[in-house]
Amino acid sequence: MEPITISRTELRQLVSRRWFLRDCGVSLGAMALLSVLGGRAAAALAGSAPANPLGPRQPHFKPKAKRVIYMFQAGAPSHLDLFDPKPELGKRSGKLPPPELLKDYRAAFINPNSALLGPKFKFAKHGQAGTEIAELLPKISEILDDVCLIRSMHTDAVNHAPAQIMMNTGSQQFGRPSLGAWTLYGLGTESENLPGYVVLSSANGTSGGASNWGCGFLPTIYAGVPFRSSGDPVLYLSNPKGFDDDTQRASLDALKKLNQLALADYHDPETLARIQNYEMAYRMQSSAPELMDFSKEPKHILEMYGVDPAKPNFARNCLLARRLIERGVRFVQLFHEAWDQHGDLKGGLTRNCKETDQASAALVKDLKQRGLLEDTLVIWGGEFGRTPMAQGTDDGRDHHNRSYSIWMTGAGIKRGIVYGETDELGFNVVRDPIHVHDLNATILHLLGFDHTKLTYRFQGRDFRLTDVHGEVVKGILA
Repeated sequence: MEPITISRTELRQLVSRRWFLRDCGVSLGAMALLSVLGGRAAAALAGSAPANPLGPRQPHFKPKAKRVIYMFQAGAPSHLDLFDPKPELGKRSGKLPPPELLKDYRAAFINPNSALLGPKFKFAKHGQAGTEIAELLPKISEILDDVCLIRSMHTDAVNHAPAQIMMNTGSQQFGRPSLGAWTLYGLGTESENLPGYVVLSSANGTSGGASNWGCGFLPTIYAGVPFRSSGDPVLYLSNPKGFDDDTQRASLDALKKLNQLALADYHDPETLARIQNYEMAYRMQSSAPELMDFSKEPKHILEMYGVDPAKPNFARNCLLARRLIERGVRFVQLFHEAWDQHGDLKGGLTRNCKETDQASAALVKDLKQRGLLEDTLVIWGGEFGRTPMAQGTDDGRDHHNRSYSIWMTGAGIKRGIVYGETDELGFNVVRDPIHVHDLNATILHLLGFDHTKLTYRFQGRDFRLTDVHGEVVKGILA
């Protein structure tokens, strides 16, 4: 029998790359989807995608926290004027800092050898532990026995955008997943009718923009969803005039079938995300109006937060955060960018605290009285601190990354304590330093994750929120 010979062209036609990848059912897209979504992807490829691919999942170990509310005070509140009293700084106000203090120091704008500036406000002790904070925060002073005040944060970044992105993604570079996205990736969500990760903004837009709540290289289904302060919470959520529910449902069903065909052909996880997002938007048409309707909130609750339901602001967002987690949302992040006091330090801080103090404390009190604080982690803080040296004349402070303060409360957090310490001028951390990666490692620990094992393979490397750093801060854990 004569051997069969075929040309190279015929061989390519018989055993084409497309035939191998598509018809053999082992495409790179399928393998990627399986690695990302595990059993959920297998079900999707078999044509039986679950109703909610973001359904709740178990972490590495039993978590203390089931959900997170992060009140991000963008622009960097001055720790020296709010949370970290420094009498010695007041005594030396107007004098130059010690030369040894400025060795290798880099400020964002000012000459580091500028005159020192004492605190602008009085401090007083509060609570059983006698924690000192500024007079500008009378409502937060009422919850200090429920709070862990951290005075020893430090970061690598010295400007707003990279520092905000680092606080939220663990990196100064764009393109990394945010803390909220990692949380959703690891835990899923308990809400079928609202996004698992919701973003609320007040004051000015953040310097770091959408990277603060983005999904980076994770599938887009894990990204934060910004809610607007007026009108539809999400743009174009309502049907246009003349488009009834039956027509919409028929259109979505047709679109879903087309997307499922594309998913079967190309196995792209973004197609699965698109299917879920369309269905979520449909369900939100009924759930979002109820969420935004404050008419059933008791008058004393509105007054406790300082909420005018018709007026979008930080207080309204705090109450909305509580309503969101009651409906199963996993991660709620509030951004209030107004704290960048290079000048008008006294006036700016007074305004900012008036806008945020009452509602921040009310949220903690409200969660506690409803039994939600036991498994909700609450975080309050910005991206860095402010310099002990004055900027301008005597009414401004520059960026300062070597020390700053935040506070935390809720699930698994030791309460009524002050953790960490800075030197007598509030310049350097001298006890129990906490880096951004340490903070994020601790947050993930409270959510039930070993931060070294919550990873995602991208471009040949296993990435994680804490990069190759970070230690759980056991001293703040209950």
